[in-house]
Amino acid sequence: MEIISLSIGMPKEVDYNGLMVTTGIQKKTVQEAVLTVDGFNEDGVANTNFHGGPDRAVCFYPFEHYKQWEREFNVPFHPPAFGENLTVTGMVEQDLYIGDILQVGETILQITQPRVPCSTISWQNKNTLLLKRLVHTCFTGYFTRVLQEGIIFSDSKVVKLEESPKKITVFNVLHTYMHDARNKEAVDSILEVDTLAPAMRQMLEKKRTPSS
Repeated sequence: MEIISLSIGMPKEVDYNGLMVTTGIQKKTVQEAVLTVDGFNEDGVANTNFHGGPDRAVCFYPFEHYKQWEREFNVPFHPPAFGENLTVTGMVEQDLYIGDILQVGETILQITQPRVPCSTISWQNKNTLLLKRLVHTCFTGYFTRVLQEGIIFSDSKVVKLEESPKKITVFNVLHTYMHDARNKEAVDSILEVDTLAPAMRQMLEKKRTPSS
């Protein structure tokens, strides 16, 4: 498990095809950043419905997916193309569990939920098909909460300190939410994970509960 890129940036107003949108997706790579329970200093999000807050303080994206998107769309993708804070290798969604605890530099983090992608990713990369492909593959990255604050450097080591006993992968959560939400057994098994981010829990419960 290694860091490829460390990136931060504050939300700003951007012109997307004549439409002015406030977004935090346009982050810049840095050599070091201070991380608190609320996220990195000098970093922020615009859409707080799906990003940000103590349970979604850090956004990860696996570098392995960059190669897939380059093959599919025949264009280069450069970190942080998906607005992630940490672009990493050896940490794909299928191999990590909700509740896993990681040490990254001075910090200790806990995986809380997959990232639920939005159309800003397609705007950012000027690719109208990208969001659809992210949803289909569930290659969207994930969030962590901060258990111990500190500094992360672009070359900090990444170590898994503890593996969740529940064995519910990041991939499984998003695949269930996006493609199999009527599977009560699958949803119930995810909801049993007490380290799941409350926002993700509410989204799954809403999917599970029929509208009146």
